[in-house]
Amino acid sequence: MWLDPKRYEIMDDEMAEIMRSKTPDEKLEMLDGMWRMARGMIRDKLRQDNPHWSEVEIDRETARRMSRGPV
Repeated sequence: MWLDPKRYEIMDDEMAEIMRSKTPDEKLEMLDGMWRMARGMIRDKLRQDNPHWSEVEIDRETARRMSRGPV
């Protein structure tokens, strides 16, 4: 199958080897870090776009977006 490099990022051999060398715990730690970073970015954007929202509203909308994405 041909992949259009303009639409997809393809992991090079060096990076693939680095990922293969990671333990399952290290991979989970990386995933947790990415999840937390995405959550923080969403929260920051919501605060910026909705300065009148309470923390409860920000938490609720963040959870909605993290679970299903924007509708």
